[in-house]
Amino acid sequence: MKGTKQTPHILILPALGIGHLIPLIEFAKQFVRHHDFSITFTIPTDGSPTNAQKEVLDSLPKSIDTIFLIFLSPVNLDDLSKDTNVETRIYLTISLSLSSLRNAFEVLIATAPIAALVVDLFGNDAFDVVKQFNVPSYIFLPSPAMLLSLYLYLPKLDEKHSCEYRDLHEPLKLPGCIDRVRYIWTLYHSKGFRLADGVLLNGFTNMEVGAIESLKEGGDSSVPPIYPLMFLASLNWLNSQPIGLVLFVSFGSGGALSWEQLNELALGLELSKQRFLWVVKSSNTTYLGAHATEEENPLMGGGGLVVRSWAPRIQVLSHASTGGFLTHCGWNSTLESVVHGVPLIARPLFAEQKMNAVMMVEDLKVTLKPKAEKNGIVRRVEIAKVVKCLMEGDEGKRAWKRIRMLKDSATKVLSEERSSRKSISEVARKWKSQVWL
Repeated sequence: MKGTKQTPHILILPALGIGHLIPLIEFAKQFVRHHDFSITFTIPTDGSPTNAQKEVLDSLPKSIDTIFLIFLSPVNLDDLSKDTNVETRIYLTISLSLSSLRNAFEVLIATAPIAALVVDLFGNDAFDVVKQFNVPSYIFLPSPAMLLSLYLYLPKLDEKHSCEYRDLHEPLKLPGCIDRVRYIWTLYHSKGFRLADGVLLNGFTNMEVGAIESLKEGGDSSVPPIYPLMFLASLNWLNSQPIGLVLFVSFGSGGALSWEQLNELALGLELSKQRFLWVVKSSNTTYLGAHATEEENPLMGGGGLVVRSWAPRIQVLSHASTGGFLTHCGWNSTLESVVHGVPLIARPLFAEQKMNAVMMVEDLKVTLKPKAEKNGIVRRVEIAKVVKCLMEGDEGKRAWKRIRMLKDSATKVLSEERSSRKSISEVARKWKSQVWL
């Protein structure tokens, strides 16, 4: 491997899913370009890499020759039922890949100074792989600081309250709710955060002042160091659209909608009479019908474009024609929308997305949220109303003004002199000093 003997090396273990991979790619590019590290991605899979994964990995600049990719031996999950939840699949894929990871690590450490292991939030079981070599382990969290606070203190809450939370006399003031199986996985991974040597947070202080400052200054010595770093990644149809008049619709790599909700969304977009670019997840593309082409399908009188599976979110959000974003409120999507000054419509689906939506709607006031029925479905009329409100109405204009102010704050953070750069440099210096001791 070129450069690995001359430069400190970082080993990265991502989880499945584009939303987890993209910010780690940006993390790697920053440390290679600005701090002279070499990076190896050890990628667990439950089969062949997806087309979306290949496209993201293939997009790495050819000028960067010190980022290496190792696909770990595919694991077999055929014994799992089709309705097995996503968390279980991700955990098992990583857990069953640990022996393969250990083999890759032993080869690497024999040829390169390993400065750190960086894992996705699902990967803390990998800490044991590098522990015997005294290599520090860090968790990269592509989620808000509020969720990190929950992860750090959930084990204490669980120990303190042996009953179900719904049996308590006073309600716990935690937005969102998860079922028992997901709770068990969340609790399991939460315990790993205090075992890390640090947490690399994809965010910036001005967006979550209270949460980040309380984590850093809370006086709990068992909380690992927190580093808000903020990593973001940098379509012919968009080029032909008017400035600021296209609504981008995307629910992330895991955002499959029910058939009923897909239908209501499609009809709601049509009813709104607004231009839109809609990314439909591969598992939902049968909805488009046999007439759809492999990649693109213009719909509804030419006012909208549907793209199958994946689109370059950064390029879409940074495009002058994009004026709004209907999103699941995944943290990467939320951050990228803020950085590019695009107001949002929140349609959270699972995990911390509901909490993110609450912050964006009620606290920052840069997001509108349609009302769902008791069964969770948002109907076409409500969708059309909120879309028109964001793209044409006074409330949308107010959200646009507020998010432009937040964008200015994010721009300052990303500038050479601000906190994100300083945090990155602090981590880089720490890792280099550990390697050359």
